[in-house]
Amino acid sequence: MGMEMETKAAEEKRERYIPAPGTYEPAITLKDVCISYSTMQKTSVKQLFRKGNRPQKEYFEAVRGASFEIPKGQIVGITGKNGSGKSTLLRAVAGIFAANEGTIDLHGHSVSLLAIGVGFQKSLTGRENIMLSGLLLGFHEEDIRREMPRIIKFSELGEFIDKPVRTYSSGMYSKLAFSITAVLETDIMLIDEVLSVGDRHFKKKSYRRMKRMIKDRSHTVMIVSHSDATLRSLCDTVIWMNDGIIKMIGDADLVLDAYEDFMEGED
Repeated sequence: MGMEMETKAAEEKRERYIPAPGTYEPAITLKDVCISYSTMQKTSVKQLFRKGNRPQKEYFEAVRGASFEIPKGQIVGITGKNGSGKSTLLRAVAGIFAANEGTIDLHGHSVSLLAIGVGFQKSLTGRENIMLSGLLLGFHEEDIRREMPRIIKFSELGEFIDKPVRTYSSGMYSKLAFSITAVLETDIMLIDEVLSVGDRHFKKKSYRRMKRMIKDRSHTVMIVSHSDATLRSLCDTVIWMNDGIIKMIGDADLVLDAYEDFMEGED
């Protein structure tokens, strides 16, 4: 988001959400979740052609022992420097990545993920991807067709809605992704930096829409963002990840203040 939006967002900070006594209902529960990748050890082309010289596998632990529970209606941010495991954790909650260890329980809630580069078939048109995305989210075909005009109008893609998604810029991709989730609402919404992509007008529109969507507390939201102002404005709780480990989780202001102090010490 631009500086003007971030300043406004900070000024609009809302009251932190505390479930009323007796109304607590878990939406997301993680217990000792670990996620690792296998990668090939770097080697030169010359070494590859040497007899019997094969690159060795290396294992990278992206998420290490993550445990937390998010109640229904909570708005949770995830912060941390690049490579800390934020997006990997979000994709695991979305069901895109499987945990090597531990469990992820969504308690029967439907979930959607907004992230650049995830979820669309590049050879299909925007219109076709709306249908495909809706079906994958569990919506009936007739419901998707009924909402199709609203999604297309919100996306502001015009004639590009019938062009292959591979021709889209990152901003156009973001517009389509956000528009689908903004209209076809799920119980749990996972947002990975999508609010910061797109033209200035669409950023403002999507931010206002997100504020309205979470205001009634019928959705549980997790937001990965590097925007301190966005997280302070929207989130009740923030998770700070560092090198795959949850370093701190709690009140948004307290966690973000601690993270800022940590990053200043790193400089």
